Amino acid sequence: MSLGVCLKELRMKKNASLQDVATVVEVSKSHIWELERGDTKNPSMDLLTRLANYYGVSVDYLVTAGQSEIGESPEIRTFARELAEKGLSSSDLAVLRAAADALSKK
Repeated sequence: MSLGVCLKELRMKKNASLQDVATVVEVSKSHIWELERGDTKNPSMDLLTRLANYYGVSVDYLVTAGQSEIGESPEIRTFARELAEKGLSSSDLAVLRAAADALSKK
């Protein structure tokens, strides 16, 4: 599923309007609509973080369009949000992913 479809499904589950989401994440209603339609393909990390916080999912969940299992655990969702807010570098994220992969093989 695409990011846009994922965002729309999350919004529908929350029974929120486009304006509700736009107000909370501090962007225009039309920008949320463009994201849901797939017209805007590269939202900023800051916007993804705000959307993830609003919907109670991780940024990873949004980026992988709901395909990731990381969104299953509230503890992991919180941890992922905290990491996203810190703005870690891609090399830091690679180290964390390697550590997670190693732990999952135990």
